[in-house]
Amino acid sequence: MNRRFKRYLAAVAAVLIAIVWAFPVYWMINSSFLTPLTISGLTPTFLPFDGTLQNYRDVTTDTPFFEALTMSIMVVAVALIVCLAFATLAALAISRFRFKGRKTFVLTVILVQMLPAEAMFIAQFQMISELGLLNSLAGVSIIYVAMVVPFTIWMLRGFVAGVPIELEEAAMVDGCTRLQAFRRITFPLIAPGLVASGVFAFIQVWNEFALASVLLTDDEVQTLPLWLRDIAQQSNLGAPEWGQIMAGSVLVAVPVIIFFVIVQGRMAQGLVGGAVKG
Repeated sequence: MNRRFKRYLAAVAAVLIAIVWAFPVYWMINSSFLTPLTISGLTPTFLPFDGTLQNYRDVTTDTPFFEALTMSIMVVAVALIVCLAFATLAALAISRFRFKGRKTFVLTVILVQMLPAEAMFIAQFQMISELGLLNSLAGVSIIYVAMVVPFTIWMLRGFVAGVPIELEEAAMVDGCTRLQAFRRITFPLIAPGLVASGVFAFIQVWNEFALASVLLTDDEVQTLPLWLRDIAQQSNLGAPEWGQIMAGSVLVAVPVIIFFVIVQGRMAQGLVGGAVKG
């Protein structure tokens, strides 16, 4: 009975925590359908029975939403492809080969993750400016790749280390080259790990605001977080349009949710598969 009671209490506590965690998301979606008059009212509206889609029409027609969406998708695509390519090769090297400076490299990867991003803003801005890549897809993608590569290397290292090297050696005995053994044996086994690492990199790049605000100062070249900031800064007689802000927030969050729903199965496999001692 004591065990059942404890399990019941744990389940109730978990449900309450889930409700508290999900309430801000629900409130954001609910508010995005309310009119400005209803939002500014003293009585809270928990269900948008008299809701409207006007907020969504305003933010998608009166603002450069689709331009910002296109920019964000391109930045994420370039950063993910380049990051996963570099990180996979680096994780393979530090997991499969013993070379001079290997431990130093691994330690450097960890130390880079400990540095606050704000400490490198000035150096990154000057570097991109001297290359003439400010307000460009290439410039912001280079910085984003450098930002997410260290963590991705560290994460993929555990997945590669979890695949026995004997499998590759057996494939090479059968006539495969080292590259063929990796492509046919190791790569399919670490695919869930690539998905899990890609999800973390995707979320980090998609939601990044500080670096984008430094490197993308042109209003015509914006990612979605910068676009949402501009909506928040707009005001009507000094009062922010909270309905439009909430609608914009929902539009920014929807692609992340769709991406996560598509890859959640692979991600779960990857997170479990990466729990090995590397």
